[in-house]
Amino acid sequence: MCIALVSLVLTPVLSHGATYTIDPEHSSIQFKVRHLMVSNVKGVFSKVQGVIDIDDSDVTKSKVKVNIDTESINTGVAKRDEHLRSADFFDVSKYPAMTYVSKKVVKSGEGKLKMVGDLTLHGITREVVLDVEGLSNEAKDPWGKMRRGASAVTTINRKDFGLTWNKALETGGVVVGDEVIISLEVEMIKE
Repeated sequence: MCIALVSLVLTPVLSHGATYTIDPEHSSIQFKVRHLMVSNVKGVFSKVQGVIDIDDSDVTKSKVKVNIDTESINTGVAKRDEHLRSADFFDVSKYPAMTYVSKKVVKSGEGKLKMVGDLTLHGITREVVLDVEGLSNEAKDPWGKMRRGASAVTTINRKDFGLTWNKALETGGVVVGDEVIISLEVEMIKE
């Protein structure tokens, strides 16, 4: 009787939730920041891993935990990437990773979510809200694995995370803008 009761209580939880791992080969973490007050520089972090628990019966109970290798930064310019890895910016020898751990998910419209979580970058943790959309249904890939995808975007102030390096320009303004737009395209594989 006790086993039957435990089984009855747990079955709805297990049947609606699923755990996925991020597929780093089909996901991207991109950023964009103002340069010299005239254009934007874009870049990516190519090494990401994470676990996403999705509860389809109540998506607000879903959870995310992501780890991004800061040394994997790539803006397409080797000299700039070296500078970004240095103590002036990411200081990758001291802070080799940034993490994001969700705390709360709320619905924000048809097919849209707001995910509130803690971003730890450069040794500093701040609350960051991701605007998530396009959480797909599961699809089976040619090798029999179940996959899903989603997109998210947020804007942070780099100075909030201790990334304060800059230089003033003769014409006014600075070399690097403070606001950084982060865009995520995530593909997940069901465990």
